[in-house]
Amino acid sequence: MKTSTLDPVKGTPASRPVNRSNADGDDGGVLSRPAAWWDRARNFLSEVRNEMKRVTWPSRREVYATTVVVILVSVFFGLYLFSLDIVLNLVVNWIFRTFGAA
Repeated sequence: MKTSTLDPVKGTPASRPVNRSNADGDDGGVLSRPAAWWDRARNFLSEVRNEMKRVTWPSRREVYATTVVVILVSVFFGLYLFSLDIVLNLVVNWIFRTFGAA
């Protein structure tokens, strides 16, 4: 059974074994970890900034229109559920009055 190693950066199977030591012979010990953490954080924030540049933001008019739709739908369903609750309450009270409550 062949097992493959994962490339730590891409998360995909590596084409060759991943060598964690650098040119100095350092194997990525405790002292190199903070620097690697800062490099990864800087890289992550740089990628976030690049992705945010590609985002298509809605216009003010689109935001206004969708907000109005959400408010109207919320009011409609609120009134619908309120009236359904009143009707069901009347039905249950009628059943209890007609057949007697336990």
